[in-house]
Amino acid sequence: MPRTPQRHHHRDRRWLRPAAVAAAALTALTAAPSAAAPLPPDTARPTPCSRADAIKVPGAAHQRASCLTELTTAGTVASGHTDPADWAGLTPEGLATPRGVPGIQIDGYFPDTSTTNTNHGWNHDSQFVIRLPDRWNGGLVVSGAPGVREQYANDRAFGDWAVANGYAFAATDKGATGAAFHRDGKAPGDALAEGNHRVTQLTRAARQVVARRYQRPPTRTLAMGMSNGGYLVRWQLENHPELYDGGVDWEGTLWRTEGPNLLTFLPPALRHYPSYAAGGAGAGTAHRAMTDAGFPAGSEFLWPFHHQHYWDLTQRIYREELDPEFDGATEAGTPFCAPGTPACDADYVYADRPEEVRKAVVKIALTGRIGKPLISFHGTYDVLLPISRSSDVYAQLVRREGRGHLHRYYRVEAGTHVDSLADAFPDRVRPLVPCHRSAAVALERWLDHGVRPPSSRTLKLPDGATPEKLLTYCPLSG
Repeated sequence: MPRTPQRHHHRDRRWLRPAAVAAAALTALTAAPSAAAPLPPDTARPTPCSRADAIKVPGAAHQRASCLTELTTAGTVASGHTDPADWAGLTPEGLATPRGVPGIQIDGYFPDTSTTNTNHGWNHDSQFVIRLPDRWNGGLVVSGAPGVREQYANDRAFGDWAVANGYAFAATDKGATGAAFHRDGKAPGDALAEGNHRVTQLTRAARQVVARRYQRPPTRTLAMGMSNGGYLVRWQLENHPELYDGGVDWEGTLWRTEGPNLLTFLPPALRHYPSYAAGGAGAGTAHRAMTDAGFPAGSEFLWPFHHQHYWDLTQRIYREELDPEFDGATEAGTPFCAPGTPACDADYVYADRPEEVRKAVVKIALTGRIGKPLISFHGTYDVLLPISRSSDVYAQLVRREGRGHLHRYYRVEAGTHVDSLADAFPDRVRPLVPCHRSAAVALERWLDHGVRPPSSRTLKLPDGATPEKLLTYCPLSG
């Protein structure tokens, strides 16, 4: 459904904090706006790619099909069919890039009235990409972008893996992008809820595209995503299990009406971290408050980076989306405000906010009632979405709903929210991308052969494992 701009009566529509957007470029939350050029002319290739323009995406307002000699980022970066800014910071520098995947790429957008996504000069949201490899394995992978990034954000993390293994691959920007995504929609929560609709919309369309391209429907449709994209996987398997055969959830965000959610654990971090960092008599008390909020002991070396680049911006823009009245006419609060400052997000207490805030969260809340097999994994050193306040809780919800037989959950020791931090701390942080590969293979065997993955467990950091080995090693057997 098309989106219209928000019209909260108190807001000045200007984005008042441009420095915050610059900070966001350093994180997994959002990538810097790119000067993405228009798509280049199609690369001439013989059949079976010669009739690419005949493949229409149902419901698309605009599309452009291209025959490519390389669908992975080994070719799409140079050809202009991806945007490296979309995935900046999400994967380790040493991650191998597969090659030798020719096929068709379709870029386009569905009808929408918001304009935050500037890729290809379209200035239009609800953009998507669909990749159709010549050598098809019969499957389709569908994903939504993490954070508030755009449709190419998953290309390195698992889009390359998908097409290199023969899957058709489809991804969406979720309908609104960037640090001012909350301006979209008519009411609080609308912009986040739109992401669920856009994944459903793309899945239905991509299944038809696959059937037209290969003359038969997909035999397997998988949902995959990280962070906000992992949340989308959970929501789809809870609400539209008929569209999917299974999913892989990489550190998905948890939204619960009564909590926990990021509006319950980020304010304590903003409130107490400065006292901890300052040292002195109050540091011990502040440290206990941080660990009580869910930030695990042992992860302290990651706190300075997250305080500077993650916690403040994430809290303010998501709180603005769900609770715009908290700061009155100010848009998305005041960056790095001191506790006690009027309308400071460091003092935000979700439990004390009006019922209207919980009504906004209801639009996106998860239940645990998955209807198809799901494999989840999450790093124990995640200090943006602390594991004890997110995936641990979701696994409990799934079991409470009697769906535990459909779920496997792996806690990955020393994994954190973005794999690029494994480059900065190679002796203390473990990349999660090989855990995705292991989870995807395990899901395939579960669906195709009835071989259930190893039981849910914590995957210990192997003794003596080098950073090079950890880039490719993550057995689910522990």
